[in-house]
Amino acid sequence: MSKKILLEHINVPGIETLEVYRSKGGYSSVEKALKTMTQDAIVEEVKKSGLRGRGGAGFPTGMKWSFLAKPEGVARYLVCNADESEPGTFKDRYLMEKIPHLLIEGMITSSYALGANTSYIYVRGEYFYIIKILEKAIDDAYKAGLLGKNILGTDYSLDLYVQAGAGAYICGEETALLESLEGKRGNPRIKPPFPAIAGLFACPTIVNNVETLAAVPSIVNNGGEWYTGIGIGRSTGTKLISASGHINKPGVYEIEMGITVEDFIYSDEYCGGIKNGKKLKAVVAGGSSVPILPADLILTTANGEKRLMSYESLADGGFASGTMLGSGGFIVMDETTSIVENLYTFARFYHHESCGQCSPCREGTAWMEKILHKIKDGHGTLADVDLLWEIQSKIEGNTICPLGDAAAWPVASAIRHFRNEFEEYVKNPSTINKVKHYHNMHNLATA
Repeated sequence: MSKKILLEHINVPGIETLEVYRSKGGYSSVEKALKTMTQDAIVEEVKKSGLRGRGGAGFPTGMKWSFLAKPEGVARYLVCNADESEPGTFKDRYLMEKIPHLLIEGMITSSYALGANTSYIYVRGEYFYIIKILEKAIDDAYKAGLLGKNILGTDYSLDLYVQAGAGAYICGEETALLESLEGKRGNPRIKPPFPAIAGLFACPTIVNNVETLAAVPSIVNNGGEWYTGIGIGRSTGTKLISASGHINKPGVYEIEMGITVEDFIYSDEYCGGIKNGKKLKAVVAGGSSVPILPADLILTTANGEKRLMSYESLADGGFASGTMLGSGGFIVMDETTSIVENLYTFARFYHHESCGQCSPCREGTAWMEKILHKIKDGHGTLADVDLLWEIQSKIEGNTICPLGDAAAWPVASAIRHFRNEFEEYVKNPSTINKVKHYHNMHNLATA
């Protein structure tokens, strides 16, 4: 049985309430941090733990914290990125809905470590019911003296606010999030300066993901070295995975970093194998923006080693034969899946969500959607497949924020690993009718 840190008490009745959460040791990290630790000591423990950003980038959290500027007399802010908009990812929603005080505890302890007296949780607008859950939990924390003036009788004070987004994927990018939080259009900023120098209201700011901040209390309570004892190599601790697609047991799973991808897909503890006894065709391992891998490469690296659920193992082989752990949005596709249809859905999403600030992304995402629509409807040519490849290569690395890369990588990997399928759509349009017939019958069967 895999070790649980974040989800240890997730099924305890009433765990969403302050009373039950505290009965399970909740807010002990706040007590320890504020009364027995210095701010620098907490940062060092987080650095020692090897905790990496769980929102997708995987950047070392403690190192990011250490970059925070501390000019005299200037406010600092901690902002929680709860704008969980990556297709295939829903683990932050699960945490906030089921055990909201874990995030709030992480926010308090982390805010103290960073010297922030005002912090924000920026929640995607579609999570309207989550906002009410968080506000109730925050209100209870205020009443218990865990937020507000002189927390737990110390000289540390913190105000925590929830801010709703307005349904824009681009606001998952931290500088676009900060622009939105300031009441502006959510366009990414040019960097430098980075938020740690000039972030919210031009003040030093740290932006962390929900899962990242929820991991901080256990690190403060047990120590950084304890956390490094879980996981493998530089992929320390546990990771929440949002598992969906053609599997028997979709849901949110907390895994110890380093288990094999094969175990995750096929073991009864996790996904329980492919639905209806079908064969595995492909996997998107970290949300829609990471490269898709065919069955052989997601289970085994190009060197013949078993692929592991870790940052390093999934990236082994680069984009030629590897992918990314990303946000942990693990989408499993069986043998009936049309890669072309799936890619069109992704391309349509990225075109819709582009902020339009950068020409390669604004024009390129529209162009890719148009070409994929043409191919999937049986009107494409082999030259269109080559053009798709050329367009994605012109987008990657040429935009202010990573949305351009996020739109390009799925296209590149789909053509790289499944070019024969694109060519089949071009050479034999009748294939399309078979695919559509299957999907229509599947929809009728599951309606």
